[in-house]
Amino acid sequence: MTKLPGAKTRIALLGTGPWAERTHAPALAAHPGVEFCGVWGRRPEAAAELAEAFGTTAFDDVEDVFEASDAVAFALPPDVQAPLAVRAAAMGCHLLLDKPVATTVEAAQEVAGAAELAEVSSVVFCTLRFAEPTARWIDEQAAAGGWFLGEAHWLGSLFAPGSSSAYAASPWRREKGGLWDVGPHVLSVLLPVLGDVTSVTCAAGAADTRHLVLRHTSGASSTATLTLSAPPGASEAALSLYGEHGRVTMPGWEGALDAFGGAVDALLESIRTGTPHPCDARFGARLTEILAQAESAAHAAAETPA
Repeated sequence: MTKLPGAKTRIALLGTGPWAERTHAPALAAHPGVEFCGVWGRRPEAAAELAEAFGTTAFDDVEDVFEASDAVAFALPPDVQAPLAVRAAAMGCHLLLDKPVATTVEAAQEVAGAAELAEVSSVVFCTLRFAEPTARWIDEQAAAGGWFLGEAHWLGSLFAPGSSSAYAASPWRREKGGLWDVGPHVLSVLLPVLGDVTSVTCAAGAADTRHLVLRHTSGASSTATLTLSAPPGASEAALSLYGEHGRVTMPGWEGALDAFGGAVDALLESIRTGTPHPCDARFGARLTEILAQAESAAHAAAETPA
């Protein structure tokens, strides 16, 4: 049964890594509409430390978290997140998911199906969809229409020699690369503006670099270059659109903390109204489908004799 929050929505956090510590926990603790009701992690000592830092409760049993919460926020590797999200939805918890929802189509679809079956609200935290400057820009360009081409690149330096990023040790990022880590952010902008993807081409570049060519239902096409291995001096994220209105460029944004607060706002609004958010678990599953197609296309191209 879906839970009906009181004056404040009780949201617990699953995950204790740097993403949880730097973004999720402080945003939940500071949000006026949220009771930050607990933390669970695969390392109990880390959960206890994070809970103490933000004045909440550490849980040893994830089922107890679901019982004590109206909603759960995830800061876990995608293929750890997905089965826990299915269990949370079955216990009536609304879902604030991280991207990608999962790295297999089956697991991502299972999350979306579980949320729909339980009639719980869901939001997938794609930073650009919830950072105020970029969210507003996306809405403006979707309303304007008439776009012919999208060009995007996200050149991260997470894996560059000498990187001191706390995220560089992430096993799933090491395995899946920029396609799966920053690809959802780029797709979360392109799809609401240009329409769903109808065809995917993908070629591998240096290290984890992937070059995507996409066709969209609007008739427009787009390209995206994604990597976590760029030299630090080349690190950049940018997206431009070309069409009847000329060329427009996506504005910059400041970090993820405020954006995550926007994602919390979106989940609370969806819970209150019962209206699904455009960036929900079903949309998250669609992103996984596209990324899986791109991954398969890159592997097929690499195996084709020259």
